[in-house]
Amino acid sequence: MIDIFIAEDDRDLQRLYELLLDMSGFHVVGFASNGDEAIEMFKKFQEKPDIIILDYRMPIKNGIDALKAILEIDGSTRVIFASADRTIKEIVYLNGAMGFLDKPFTHKKLVSTLKNILDIPKPIHM
Repeated sequence: MIDIFIAEDDRDLQRLYELLLDMSGFHVVGFASNGDEAIEMFKKFQEKPDIIILDYRMPIKNGIDALKAILEIDGSTRVIFASADRTIKEIVYLNGAMGFLDKPFTHKKLVSTLKNILDIPKPIHM
């Protein structure tokens, strides 16, 4: 089973992610509600998730700052951004994200994006 960790401050969207991913055979290993919490939870995972989905606009620390910190901890982490702010696409890719989901997205788009990322060899960021 593919393990997914999600940083998203919208509780309703967290529940929707869990429902859609569970229906598609993925396993959600946890949720963070802000960037700091995402970093701290990621540090504590003994078994790192296969993919992280990060929201961009979160309280305390945004998704890009969380992405940078997570990749410093483990440069082989696969990260996808999910945001309605399309102006950040280039920035997130330049900072190591492997995918981008335009919000709102469909169930089909979510699953296809995850599967496409899994087909790419794990990155090595230094």
